[in-house]
Amino acid sequence: MNKKVAVILSGCGVYDGSEIYESVITLLRLDQRGVKVQCFAPNIAQMHVINHLTGEEMPESRNVLTESARLARGEIKDLREARAEDFDALIMPGGFGAAKNLSTFATEGANSKALPDVVALVKAFAEARKPVGMMCIAPTMAAEIFGAGVICTLGSDDADAAKAVGQMGASHQACEVSDIVVDKQHRLVTTPAYMLAQSISEAASGIYKLVDRVLEMTTED
Repeated sequence: MNKKVAVILSGCGVYDGSEIYESVITLLRLDQRGVKVQCFAPNIAQMHVINHLTGEEMPESRNVLTESARLARGEIKDLREARAEDFDALIMPGGFGAAKNLSTFATEGANSKALPDVVALVKAFAEARKPVGMMCIAPTMAAEIFGAGVICTLGSDDADAAKAVGQMGASHQACEVSDIVVDKQHRLVTTPAYMLAQSISEAASGIYKLVDRVLEMTTED
């Protein structure tokens, strides 16, 4: 029987939503592995909208679910409809949307809180011992979800974000862009992706490993 994986998106675009390359690479690898995928996103307003040509904030409002539907080609559901019992694993791409729309990390750092619906869903996967993959900036939510001592990576130990993650209670582990960090106890797999990647190929090297390891863990006790 084919595996079923839930993917949480946070908009469309690196500066205010899901990182597009990370999301597409994730979906591509899951498809290559014969996995049935369902994308989800919260039905809320984005923190703000960024002009990706200039980097400037735009005077408009956009909806996270509506924008995420661009990446999912319309095949997406409200995050509140997601149920851990319907899936074998969950994966969260990065992009600033993970730190702006799924949590408040972009503005509050070590004092940030993740969206309650995100926390509830990922905790449900964790309690069911189903593996979770987080990439790029998404692991900044790991300590709140999995508890103090959870092992994860954002890439470099020297990065301000990595230091904040440590302050939040997670155990940060340095990692090359092409590699992954696995917390076997919490069944969490993380990779730096565009925290370190200088090209789409570099990002893909770690993301492919993350997807493959998450799928392997679905058959492990």
